[in-house]
Amino acid sequence: MVEQPDELKKLVAVATDIILDVKLRSNAIKLIGDMGSYEALLALLSLVANEKLTRGERELALNESRRIIKSGR
Repeated sequence: MVEQPDELKKLVAVATDIILDVKLRSNAIKLIGDMGSYEALLALLSLVANEKLTRGERELALNESRRIIKSGR
């Protein structure tokens, strides 16, 4: 598995912290998408597969994944 940078690890932790507000978790997902790296793509895909997240959050992670793939970064 690819090692995630510290910033990415922190954002993933926020995105998966069910205790936090949905808006804050969604913002973390968007920030992961903005990173646009291969590691960010893998992190987003793991969020898509996370059944503890809401459907909206999982769809957001999927959309961010698509955006990274389309950008060709």
